[in-house]
Amino acid sequence: MAAPATPSPSPGSIRRVVAASLIGTTIEWYDFFLYGTAAALVFNKLFFPTGDPLTGTLIAFVTYAIGFLARPLGGVVFGHFGDRLGRKKLLVLSLLMMGGATFAMGLLPTHASIGVGAPILLTVLRLVQGFALGGEWGGAVLIVSEHGGDRHRGFWASWPQSGAPGGNLLATGVLALLAAVQSDEAFLAWGWRVPFLLSGVLVVVGLWIRLSVSESPVFLAARAARDASGETHDELPVVQVLRRGWRQVLTAVGARFGENISYYVLTSFLLVYVTAHLGLPKSTALNAVLIGSAVHFVTIPAWGALSDRIGRRPVTLIGSAGMAVWAFAFFALVDSESFVVITLAVTAGLLLHGAMYGPQAAFISELFDTEVRYSGASMGSQLASIVAGALAPIVAVELLRDHGSSLPVSLYLCAAALVTTLTVAFARETRGRDLARTGTDPAPSPGYDRKDAAGTLSA
Repeated sequence: MAAPATPSPSPGSIRRVVAASLIGTTIEWYDFFLYGTAAALVFNKLFFPTGDPLTGTLIAFVTYAIGFLARPLGGVVFGHFGDRLGRKKLLVLSLLMMGGATFAMGLLPTHASIGVGAPILLTVLRLVQGFALGGEWGGAVLIVSEHGGDRHRGFWASWPQSGAPGGNLLATGVLALLAAVQSDEAFLAWGWRVPFLLSGVLVVVGLWIRLSVSESPVFLAARAARDASGETHDELPVVQVLRRGWRQVLTAVGARFGENISYYVLTSFLLVYVTAHLGLPKSTALNAVLIGSAVHFVTIPAWGALSDRIGRRPVTLIGSAGMAVWAFAFFALVDSESFVVITLAVTAGLLLHGAMYGPQAAFISELFDTEVRYSGASMGSQLASIVAGALAPIVAVELLRDHGSSLPVSLYLCAAALVTTLTVAFARETRGRDLARTGTDPAPSPGYDRKDAAGTLSA
């Protein structure tokens, strides 16, 4: 007997789940991006002091990348238990781990106080951050995708995606405010610690909200069916994914490749480029990213909704093909050294990024079956974080240092966007797949009407 179609939720229930997921992901991305922003502005001086500013920044970004290396391990561990125990428990654990590590960073002594022990402790805490975030993304998007119905999944599932620019907006905003009201000396002496310590308060709020939502109904139905049939689980979910779903994992990696690289070039590397290469105040880059992130935050769900109308693939291709071209226009505009023009360049770039990022949660969720969905989605997304996002600031800084020009960085960004373009162009459309189905065929759920899906959002 075929599994019943994924039920359509009541507007109130899905909004509660979306709110819990969005607030939690915003807090966790705030913690993660706070490190990246601090690596570009503070950690190079306080934890990795060298004679050359770019070299100190490069070392700081290496520890930034180390956090990405822990993400696939976090994805495997959280994915395993998320597929066995449920999505909600693991989301609560990831929030506690991320918030605790970030709060501890705000208490760390610097290199001037304890020498080499300072960067070692910082790196260990960064590993904890990466491990926690590796399990966060898969659980956050799945609990929304599996609560939502088939017709508007792209819209609802895109809201946790807005947690990334939301977290970046929050982290950059707090740092920009502190930089504006403090002298550089005060900011380096103690001001940079405030955003890290603030994480403790945010985690309490996020934890209270996350504990209020229910477990995924799709997961509960699949577990009940397993228990009724007496099936055993001798094979680990990650092994099942590698054995039967490796193509889907590669599709997820390719879909995230250009998206990951473009985001970190447009945000983290921009801070280095504007301050170290152009010699402009750090407030110029911080405020440009702040404004761009605000626009990014509100437009990601619009791209997700559009993917419910025309498909995940066309919307993603708009973003990836557009980014391949924008890679060259972006630095030409930034080189104008005009704050208004730099802000427009960042905002336009983040709009194109949103076209790749908005449909991504639904697209990757629809690639895998319920029993391995957490593992498969986490593995695909976090492998991309290593080969793409982790290296993006390092590669960009090294290219800038070696060539003294933005052109090699533009070529790098363009090539990454083309990888995503080719991957998605050859992928199968997943819009409308019933998440309760088994097998990798992304056929629509029974009664799914593609014309109806293109209508006005009713939820």
